[in-house]
Amino acid sequence: MDTTLAQIQNANVESLRYFWPEAMLILGAMGLFIADLVFKKPEKRVAPLAGLALLVLLASAAATWMLGGAAGKSLFNGLLVHDSLALYFKWFFLGATALAIWIAAPSREIVPERMGEYFALLLAMCLGLNLMACSTDLLMVYLSLELVSLISYVLAGYRRADRRAAEASLKYVIYGGVASGVMVFGISYIYGLLGTTDLTVLAHNLARFNPATAALPLSRAGGQLALIVAVVFVLAGIGYKVASVPWHMWCPDVYEGAPTPFTAFLSVGPKAAGFAVALRFFFGAMATVGSDQPEQVARIVAGVPWPAILGAVAAATMTLGNFAAINQTNLKRLLAYSSIAHAGYIMMGLASGTNIGNQSVLIYLTIYLFMNVGAFLVVVAVAHGGRSESIFEYRGLGKRTPFAAIALAVFLFSLTGLPPLAGFVGKFYLFAAVIVKARASHGIDATGWWGLALIGVLNSAISLFYYARVVRAMFLEKPVEETKVEIPLTYSGLLVGLVAAVLVFGVWWSPIADAAQNAVRAMYYGV
Repeated sequence: MDTTLAQIQNANVESLRYFWPEAMLILGAMGLFIADLVFKKPEKRVAPLAGLALLVLLASAAATWMLGGAAGKSLFNGLLVHDSLALYFKWFFLGATALAIWIAAPSREIVPERMGEYFALLLAMCLGLNLMACSTDLLMVYLSLELVSLISYVLAGYRRADRRAAEASLKYVIYGGVASGVMVFGISYIYGLLGTTDLTVLAHNLARFNPATAALPLSRAGGQLALIVAVVFVLAGIGYKVASVPWHMWCPDVYEGAPTPFTAFLSVGPKAAGFAVALRFFFGAMATVGSDQPEQVARIVAGVPWPAILGAVAAATMTLGNFAAINQTNLKRLLAYSSIAHAGYIMMGLASGTNIGNQSVLIYLTIYLFMNVGAFLVVVAVAHGGRSESIFEYRGLGKRTPFAAIALAVFLFSLTGLPPLAGFVGKFYLFAAVIVKARASHGIDATGWWGLALIGVLNSAISLFYYARVVRAMFLEKPVEETKVEIPLTYSGLLVGLVAAVLVFGVWWSPIADAAQNAVRAMYYGV
């Protein structure tokens, strides 16, 4: 017993070597709370606090870079993992958090007196996102998801005097609490049936699953039903984070009521973390046993074809999101339903259950970061000039502020998937993954995959309608007023960078594709 405890202790000490990126975020968040007490003058506190937050991210990035060449390794006795997939998402979250800080600093939606707390909570949320991407145990997945969720509830209602923010936060708490409870209930079922919550062990236990030998002996039919319910309940927690149907109800109200700088971060950070967990769960725990690089999600789990179920969820998600966005007049709500639709597109790659599909998920998430944050940045910039979020306020924006209007048009057309913009490349990889799957299937399976690809194409065409409506308002309709919209220089500089990224990666996407491919190929599956 003493020997075992000593081994566990030594393993935990060894794991700390790989925990430096997260340690930097923990220390930085605590340091920002202290710095918030030091800088007391509102007019002089935002810049140093933002600089300190970005410095913390830089330190975490340096630690991540130093660990970049390390091979896949289990940490803290199987709770976390250090592998290429985790590193990919860590870089993603660091970039998303840096953009969120950059956007929030000049914003008028977050008062300077509370800016230090805001930055500290963003760093803590980045920590939770990192842990979600690294988790290889369902209990750790749940704890890290709750860390992200609790901070999200606070930041969604950060404008205490705004009734919309209070409503958004309350709805977020209610929906999030239900989803978390359902998820942990599903985890308890999985543990009772399979005797483990370790994702690297679940696949082996599933291959030997016998309902009669579970913790509560069941008939074969009863065991299959219990396992189906358990996985669906875990999927509810994941679906809530990525805002997929039918767990999307919170998304429009929260996006509209939350401060727009945080909405921009919320639309990319937690969504990416949710898909990181989905990759670990469906492509790791639910993958075919006996291969170092599983190429297909197991079809034999409880006799249910999980790829087909994920494909059905993807089709429903993209369809509902696009049709609901058509009649929206508030740009934040329109982008919220657009975000739901894009979760459906990304889920197509996940549903394919192949390395190509997983690569397409990472590629699209990265490109989605640039174009969606860019779209929300224009909303923040226009609101900074005293305008509302209504599409009618954007009439004639092309004459009043040409650069902001052109930038928003680029982002919206990229979200549609028009060439030669980066969004086209992302959707090309997603559709390619589904088509490859269709060509490798036979009979009704092949028909289903071809149908999913067709649904995706039709939904992209539908999205062009409501995105083009915004572009038409900016360039073809008369402005409500002729006053020029003043945009802060920091926003203009960031818009230039994001537009450049969307244009460059539309013709030269190999760096993203290569990094995504390496992350998927070297994903850790356990020993």
